[in-house]
Amino acid sequence: MEIKVLGPGCPKCQALEKNVKAAVAELGLKVEVDHVTDINKITEYGVFMTPGLVVNGVVKVVGKVATKEEIKKLLSA
Repeated sequence: MEIKVLGPGCPKCQALEKNVKAAVAELGLKVEVDHVTDINKITEYGVFMTPGLVVNGVVKVVGKVATKEEIKKLLSA
């Protein structure tokens, strides 16, 4: 599983990354969470409002901080 948080490092992006890492830990997943800060790479995913969340190459969240519970549902599906 590949997980990427997309965002330039703003407080919302940091909050999403924190929630993703908490969800991964609670689910007992052994995956690395990448934080992509390069605007060009972010727009390659079609994301123009950050933060964004990409799971296995598929954009799952755009423009909001998903809760830990929402992320757990996404990762369990």
